Amino acid sequence: SPSPVIAMQGACSGFRPAIMLSAVILSSLLLLSTASTQQCSSSMHLRGGGVMAPLHSIAKRVGAPEGKVDLSYSDVQRLRGGVQIIFDDIRKLMEEEKLSESAIRAFQQAYEALVRGDDGMISERMISPALDLPVLADIKQASIPADKVKALLGQTVILKLNGGLGTGMGLEKAKSLLQVKGSETFLDFIAKQVLHFRKTKGEVRSMFMNSFSTSADTKDALKGHPELVQAGWEVVQNKVPKIDAESLRPAKWPANPSKEWCPPGHGDLYPSLAGSGTLDSLLKEGVKYMFVSNSDNLGATLDIELLNFFAQSDKSFLMEVCERTEADKKGGHLAVRKQDGRLLLRESAQCPPDDEKAFQDVSKHKYFNTNNLWIRLDKLKEVLDKNNGVVPLPMIKNAKTVDPSDSKSAAVFQLETAMGAAIESFENSGAIVVDRSRFAPVKTCADLLRVRSDAYDVTEDSRLVLSAQCEGQPPVVDLDKKEYKTMSGLEKMLSKGDVPSLKHCKKLTVKGKVVFEKGITFKGEISIANPTAEWRVLKAGVYENQTINLDENSEKL
Repeated sequence: SPSPVIAMQGACSGFRPAIMLSAVILSSLLLLSTASTQQCSSSMHLRGGGVMAPLHSIAKRVGAPEGKVDLSYSDVQRLRGGVQIIFDDIRKLMEEEKLSESAIRAFQQAYEALVRGDDGMISERMISPALDLPVLADIKQASIPADKVKALLGQTVILKLNGGLGTGMGLEKAKSLLQVKGSETFLDFIAKQVLHFRKTKGEVRSMFMNSFSTSADTKDALKGHPELVQAGWEVVQNKVPKIDAESLRPAKWPANPSKEWCPPGHGDLYPSLAGSGTLDSLLKEGVKYMFVSNSDNLGATLDIELLNFFAQSDKSFLMEVCERTEADKKGGHLAVRKQDGRLLLRESAQCPPDDEKAFQDVSKHKYFNTNNLWIRLDKLKEVLDKNNGVVPLPMIKNAKTVDPSDSKSAAVFQLETAMGAAIESFENSGAIVVDRSRFAPVKTCADLLRVRSDAYDVTEDSRLVLSAQCEGQPPVVDLDKKEYKTMSGLEKMLSKGDVPSLKHCKKLTVKGKVVFEKGITFKGEISIANPTAEWRVLKAGVYENQTINLDENSEKL
């Protein structure tokens, strides 16, 4: 379909030719000050769809007919006012839920991006590769004086992002309550990591960022560690309204009003810290450095050498990155914006189709974000003060239905932000290359199978690290998404015994309903297929570089 445009025929003196304005220009037009436009009574025409659809919705709400619309200057003002009226309704709704001014302003930033039709695209011509980054292995010191370590720790807080329910894995509770090794959960490991650090290296503050869905579960799970649930132990993530895709108003679902709300992504870290008063409290207590990581990444612990490097570098924001491999090529990467030399993140959804080859070139764009971040809290305060209480972040638009379990329910947009994208909002931000020992996240059942296996070892300080026998490359685990998208499928697979040995496995592919017997070792590349409708059992044994077919003659569960 043709690109949506606006034709503006000037009625001002000397302004006769028709000018074709893009959707981006429209957003500027809507925000023109009265002083700069009062003398012009131009007529505007709206046509097209696509990114303009939100603006058509607003135009309809202020009484403009469908199709080609002539808009006078007064119409433009009404259109602009329509946007404001809708957000005023959203503000009232959020205030009724007792959400903070910081949360409301952050959501307004995302909502206005939606209305403008921002697609967030970052073309190859706008960026250059991130090069010459410092490497953690090169900055390791023999020792750091004990008094310096004590001083640094006194100014530091560890924060674990713990707001996820693991709905993508079929869970309805905090994902951090999943068992990782034996009966121990992510939360068990996190507690042990913090307590071991305090015992061996010094006292340090710790806290969680929970969501309205995980706070109670997390507190209950930590009751065996009361020292981790002291005053100020958590900051609770905000919630935001789902937006009706047609009207751009808050979605309504009377059958279950809780479905009208969603989490705003981990970019909500910043308004949550500000709006709860936690940021000001930490600064008042002399806390300067915050180390943030995901609760499902048990390789990410407070590292004294990294903390010391961050403090000495005087960086405002430091991102831990890993080198991309072929297995990572479809994920986002770090880059440098040519316009101002700042680091930024480009995700796959922000890459134009014509740039996909360059996006996936891991020899060119070498690094990806681990989501292990180091933040100077005083600099965060400066960014917030400079930007009307928000950290400027790109909006992520997720198209969903208001009730995820009902595909026929109303279409909605869930607006999110990512905390790592703030790297471009901080002056003097930076990145440091770390090895994969600091990156062992669990996002899928395949990830969980991998970290449960002997491909990952548990260290003395309760970190999960890749086994030396894997030679730096974790096994690739590809499980049939139809059968193993949720935990119920994985639990069925492992119902007859232990997790198979994967430390000598390069790649494991499973298609169909397969159950592992106890005592299985995989080596090299293994492919297993069960074309039947029944669950079939793979017998104990050593399998090396094999393709295995489980047919009707194989044992049924």
